[in-house]
Amino acid sequence: MSDAIKHECGIALLRLKKPLEFYKEKYGSAFYGIQKMYLLMEKQHNRGQDGAGFASIKLDVEPGQRYISRVRSNDAQPIQDVFTQINERINEEMTSHPEYADNVALQKANIPYIGELFLGHVRYGTFGKNSIESVHPFLRQNNWMHRNLIVAGNFNMTNVTELFNSLIELGQHPKEMADTVTVMEKIGHFLDDEVTELYQECKNNGLSKREASPVIAARLDIAKILKRASRGWDGGYAMAGLFGHGDAFVFRDPAGIRPAYFYEDDEIVVVASERPVIQTVFNVDFDKVQELQPGNALIIKKNGLVTETEIIEPSVKKACSFERIYFSRGSDAEIYQERKELGKLILPSVLKAIDDDTDNTVFSYIPNTAETSFYGMVEAAQDFLNQRKNKYILDNRKTLTKEKLEEILSVKIRTEKIAIKDAKLRTFITEDSSRDDLVAHVYDVTYGVIKPTDNLVIIDDSIVRGTTLKMSILKMMDRLKPKRIVIVSSAPQIRYPDCYGIDMARLEGLVAFKAALELLKERNLYDIVDEVYKKCKAQEHFKDHEIVNAVTEIYKPFQPQEISDKIAAMLSSSEINAEVKIIFQFIEDLHSACPKNLGDWYFTGDYPTPGGNRVVNKAFMNFYEGKDARAY
Repeated sequence: MSDAIKHECGIALLRLKKPLEFYKEKYGSAFYGIQKMYLLMEKQHNRGQDGAGFASIKLDVEPGQRYISRVRSNDAQPIQDVFTQINERINEEMTSHPEYADNVALQKANIPYIGELFLGHVRYGTFGKNSIESVHPFLRQNNWMHRNLIVAGNFNMTNVTELFNSLIELGQHPKEMADTVTVMEKIGHFLDDEVTELYQECKNNGLSKREASPVIAARLDIAKILKRASRGWDGGYAMAGLFGHGDAFVFRDPAGIRPAYFYEDDEIVVVASERPVIQTVFNVDFDKVQELQPGNALIIKKNGLVTETEIIEPSVKKACSFERIYFSRGSDAEIYQERKELGKLILPSVLKAIDDDTDNTVFSYIPNTAETSFYGMVEAAQDFLNQRKNKYILDNRKTLTKEKLEEILSVKIRTEKIAIKDAKLRTFITEDSSRDDLVAHVYDVTYGVIKPTDNLVIIDDSIVRGTTLKMSILKMMDRLKPKRIVIVSSAPQIRYPDCYGIDMARLEGLVAFKAALELLKERNLYDIVDEVYKKCKAQEHFKDHEIVNAVTEIYKPFQPQEISDKIAAMLSSSEINAEVKIIFQFIEDLHSACPKNLGDWYFTGDYPTPGGNRVVNKAFMNFYEGKDARAY
């Protein structure tokens, strides 16, 4: 999208099911797992470029040998930095010890990062937290092998304060009020409980502490730990965990908000946030990669047994539709077709905006991620043109000449690459007037393809804040001197903040919200703002399940097109000579195009968890009170 928004995050978990010697013999290297992890993370770099982390576990090592390795980076290119560090360390050991070259046992015993179980993570930092301490995976250490816990995830909890307080009630002293810390410590607490119970059973059966350790590892009930730990969680999550002895899990929220996919064969088990990543890295077919079902955990025991187990009863599935519109890579077979459908379904609104005049219209897209929906829109436009041609030919078949027929058939939909982003341009000046001038040049335009009689239709993934449109895109498009500029959003109007991992937490940053406020002022309805504040304030101390979203009332007086027109007026200016129109996708068409991802709370205010209603009301109160604060 032209207004970039960030989201958290991407996960990759890999378990090698064979001895490392197998991979050395078949694939030429005992570093097979590390190499695959690099690809799994690099193929998900779109999901996070502020930080990356990697952890590995060696199975069945002797006491005194290091079996957990972890490396994290918040470098400018964090994935590259992580694997550069790993590679340098491996090369250092291999150079110093030539005897390791063809001896997998020595490699495993003496070289870090080589193992059978791996966890990787890529992230975007939110709320300014880009320090190395915020980079996953997180590690909870203990001298008991099975009490070591490594956690990484794509998640955001709406009730962090409540979770933090529950840890205090358990007698803990959490180091910070962050959802990653509280989640890890909650799992860790019930892990400790489970280990203690199992040890007591072993002790009662006459086993020594040393004899008890492998028994505990084998009997550890991961599903039970997750069920106990996740009571009271409210949020969207796909989180992964490794235990020091070799068990692992990936756990998905009951509404399926955040994505997770897995594949298993006799050599590997792999989990990632996106399906085509697994397909590409392991060269497997679409239908072999399964979606982890909402509320379920994929549990991988040390012995290689893999089960998908229900942890929380699934609610109505509300998988994030932004994954399909923008976040996930469009190379997924389903997502590609869904994005094309988004472009196709919005064409009727486009035709209305250009008075059906396709002859004098140029179609384009911005940014590159909108290219697929552009294809769908253009294909639909070509179908419309073909129908028009067919009608003319049939209506005039008795008088039609060869020359006229050739003229009719030669007419095509006009498409051009109009906007090209200057990736190297950085808006480093902070003074508003100077910075605005730089922002206006983030995109270059293609001259010489637009006529003064033309409509210029530009499709975008979505319009969030509208800043880039106002300061850059519209001004640049107007330099081409079109008659009319039509900005098309393949997503509906973003009216409400997200609280499940997308970086749009402040209401006043959303251009649709600003437009609604302007309309309320113009029509002497601004007292609705005061009423909404009172309703939000009245629910401030309600329990989450009792709260309703009061902010929906801000939009009720208006039809969607009224808000779209106001957005167009707000983003245009006296400097722009062309008429500006802005078109948004209909909610019904979004659901039609993306039937498996019906999560639409940022468009409709229909939050999939009770905590969402509390967050949106809090975000409104922050706006009303002038607080620049996080709503959760």
